[in-house]
Amino acid sequence: MTTKSLLCAAVLTLVSFAAASAKTYDIVLDNPVKAGAVQLKPGAYIVKVKGDSAIFTSVSSGKSFTAPVKLGSDGSKHDATTVRTTTEDGAEVLKSIRLGGSNTTLEFNE
Repeated sequence: MTTKSLLCAAVLTLVSFAAASAKTYDIVLDNPVKAGAVQLKPGAYIVKVKGDSAIFTSVSSGKSFTAPVKLGSDGSKHDATTVRTTTEDGAEVLKSIRLGGSNTTLEFNE
């Protein structure tokens, strides 16, 4: 193998790892929901995890909102991405998001 071929293979490998770590998840919120200190409007969002933050990007506006998260790990993979909320003082508060196809749960605290 030539040096050029090895370099191309190395670059492709790095790009695949970067793409794999940039996995996104689609969620839909039917009501306004508070995620940490962030108020999210009803609508479709793309969620991406970056370190200890969840980045919510509104599909309709393209605006992004960041909320701190704690990553939890469950024993088995989740079949689908699911959102769990509770009502506190009359407002919906995001508690967790189970990420489909993984055993990861995003846990939200205020």
